[in-house]
Amino acid sequence: MLALDFDKLGGLVPAVAQDAESGEVLMVAFMNRQAWEKTLATGKATYYSRTRNTLWTKGLTSGNLQIVKEIRIDCDNDTVLLKVEQVGGAACHTGHRSCFHKIVEDDRIIIKDKPVFDPKEVYKQ
Repeated sequence: MLALDFDKLGGLVPAVAQDAESGEVLMVAFMNRQAWEKTLATGKATYYSRTRNTLWTKGLTSGNLQIVKEIRIDCDNDTVLLKVEQVGGAACHTGHRSCFHKIVEDDRIIIKDKPVFDPKEVYKQ
């Protein structure tokens, strides 16, 4: 098993999801050991939700799965970079392609693009 350092952040490591083709950063989440092992076993990005205290495989509810194409680990073995195929076009729970869809210009925040899906419909909020 690949050795990640889960001790520095109390059992978690940051995980950056990047579009394998374009290089666009899609999102940042956390993995615990179980999420890491499930990602390795299934090839689908699985994260740990700190707010819900549970594992979640990206896209099981929305259909916007992340198929892992390559995994990189930083020099300290405490951060993961997942190069993924973003199925369905949106990584963000707000319906946007990327969680990083806000641009800071001067003292304003500008929304870069329109949502790909309506989160109220997808998540039945």
